[in-house]
Amino acid sequence: MARRAVEGRGTYVDDLVLPRLVDVAYVRSPYAHADIADIDVSAAAAVPGVIAVVTGTEIAERMTPWLGVMENQPALKTVPQYALAVDRARWQGEPVCAIVAETRSIAEDAADLVAVDWRELPAVTRMETALDADTPVIHAEFGDNRMYERSVETGEPDAGFAAAAHVVEQTYHFGRHTGVTLEPRAVISSYDPSEKRLSIYYGGQAPHMIQTLYSKHLDIPERDIRVLTQDCGGSYGIKSHLYGDEFATAVLSIMLGRPIRWRADRIESFVSDIHARHHRLQAKMGVDADGRILAFEIDDLVGGGPFSAYPRTSIVEGNQVLNIAGGPYRVGGFRGKTTVVFQNMVPISQYRAVGHPMGIVACDSLLEKVAGEIGIDRLEIRRRNFIPDDGYPANSPGGIPLHDLSHQACLTKLEETIDLEALMRDQAEAKERGVHRGIGFASFIKGTNPGALIYGPAKVPISAVDGCTIRFEPAGGVTCQIGVTEQGQGTETMVAQIVASAIGMSFDDIRVITGDTDVMPYGGGTYGSRGAGIGGEASWKAGLTLRGQLLELAGILLQTEASTLDIRDGVVVDTEGGSERITLAELGNIAFLRSYELPDDYHPVLVATERFRVRDYIFTNAAHAAYVEVDTDTGFVKVLNYWLVEDCGRVINPQLVAEQQRGSVVHGLGDALYEHCIYDDAGQLQNATMADYMVPMSFEMPDIVVEHVVTPTSKTTLGAKGAGESGMAGVPQTVLSAVNDAIRPAGGGDVTTIPVTPENVLHALGKL
Repeated sequence: MARRAVEGRGTYVDDLVLPRLVDVAYVRSPYAHADIADIDVSAAAAVPGVIAVVTGTEIAERMTPWLGVMENQPALKTVPQYALAVDRARWQGEPVCAIVAETRSIAEDAADLVAVDWRELPAVTRMETALDADTPVIHAEFGDNRMYERSVETGEPDAGFAAAAHVVEQTYHFGRHTGVTLEPRAVISSYDPSEKRLSIYYGGQAPHMIQTLYSKHLDIPERDIRVLTQDCGGSYGIKSHLYGDEFATAVLSIMLGRPIRWRADRIESFVSDIHARHHRLQAKMGVDADGRILAFEIDDLVGGGPFSAYPRTSIVEGNQVLNIAGGPYRVGGFRGKTTVVFQNMVPISQYRAVGHPMGIVACDSLLEKVAGEIGIDRLEIRRRNFIPDDGYPANSPGGIPLHDLSHQACLTKLEETIDLEALMRDQAEAKERGVHRGIGFASFIKGTNPGALIYGPAKVPISAVDGCTIRFEPAGGVTCQIGVTEQGQGTETMVAQIVASAIGMSFDDIRVITGDTDVMPYGGGTYGSRGAGIGGEASWKAGLTLRGQLLELAGILLQTEASTLDIRDGVVVDTEGGSERITLAELGNIAFLRSYELPDDYHPVLVATERFRVRDYIFTNAAHAAYVEVDTDTGFVKVLNYWLVEDCGRVINPQLVAEQQRGSVVHGLGDALYEHCIYDDAGQLQNATMADYMVPMSFEMPDIVVEHVVTPTSKTTLGAKGAGESGMAGVPQTVLSAVNDAIRPAGGGDVTTIPVTPENVLHALGKL
């Protein structure tokens, strides 16, 4: 994958050209909330080159609507959603009409001629007032705008607060934002009426999920749907959901019996890709005189959009805040509540490091606030409260099982890596020059490799299992077909390394195939950093099984016990002494082309399929630090250095893991400092272009130092955990911590809003 990408030879959906391919463009609602009184398509249909103009009602007649629900979460409320709005649009950007034309430009020109008689309705935008009695109700049948509510309590929080020597509380605000993938969402749907078969070329990360859901809603057997995901220009979870425009593209292909291509432009992406992170989090903590946590409480309000997203819903982010908040620490009593409300904005759902930045900020920022009030060093107060590294298994304050973590070791290594004493000297010298610099920290857990208990009991069709099929070839190579997909993070390289190690052969002799439901074993694809932990484990097991078959074949040919043989560097050798006996290439030639040399009653298989899953999660942990400089006149924040010590279990490919972590940190710096979808009170997105929506740029990024503590997970043989998300998860807290450390000597209060914009800094300094 790396060589292919560097040489510019990747194959993306937009690169594909099929016979009779045509394009579709969608008319989208300009209003956040409006009834559709009438749609006049006559002018658009008359444009030369237009093939069809199709409304939401016509699409709805050819497929079933969907509900983003979980059977084990009866408190979750939503209504059926259609591919295109039928009688009412509920967010700015919801698609309402499709124009199929010979080219994209013709379709877009014709879309401008579709006349929709809109009847604008009041929009619900502010989540803080969404449940007020005088706020309009988006779905009248529910009587209010509450999508979901859940509470959890462990230990005795009331007793803890009553006994606390110090109690601190704070409210944190997190800005809504989206994924901004390098390649926007794109899909080609090609229906072959002669075979009654639908092929979906999809730039996403979960091909079997797509296959299952299209089958369900289009009434086509799964075996007659082929989903192909080749190279993917970024996802971050954005492309692990189903969208109305993608469903409608498939319906149009079936209606017209030809390939239909849809490609989002950047503005469409901003108003249709799922959003995330829209939270107001009230947090409270009580500690004893030594700074040990006696009680911790959070109340999280989440802006969910007008529908629960499909199929992963819009409640997992809020629930993850409850699950992981305070995860590294021993907490006497915990009380948490999440409330998700309907809004006339883009639906929210799962996005890289789901819920973790909020949960980490809520606990670590309060812990540092306590440390400041009672005069304890910020690292020392963490050490006093950590679950000991030898104290596992344990539970998070929210009751989630945790295993094999290393908070103390990571923090110790972090302190050594950053040379804290030298950093503090530099900070003091800078202060004498009137320069405000700050050091920030975060210690946290990160859930990876979601298991069978996450979606199974909810009856959501997302697989926790992944499989790997490997077959031995006549020339001695191995072809590996695996359910996890390649998004640029090095899955193909990682799987080839694992299979080569399991068998005892060269990495260069392994070919990995991903992203084709016709050939790969059914699985969950790539989400939740599950590539190494789930897919890697399946490939390791398959490699060992094939290795056993090869040794059995060698033993028969060499007339010796297979147990006395080994495979090293593609050669079967004697285990003791290492003398070479036969090459794998020769074994393949005999097995497939000279099988007359084998006993008549022996038929070598030389194909192995293995599957793997976990029950709940495999957790990682990390400790982060940042060094920032804050201009107290302008509020601008410059990140000077960033360090992280990560425990992702066994590190299979150090370079891939390090670059995953660096990329994840850069992504997190976008969270922390730049990215924010800004809406006005009418539900109009104000910054839906790359000129207005800020993302991190290379010249703004610091050096990022990555170090590791290795604690293999006991849930797998390989011991690998997830490595793609924890960089992002801890950055907002680390930057917030550093900024507040920088501005406190300048007489400022704490910044409590993410992203940390110049305006937020100046507000904290009392200058705005």
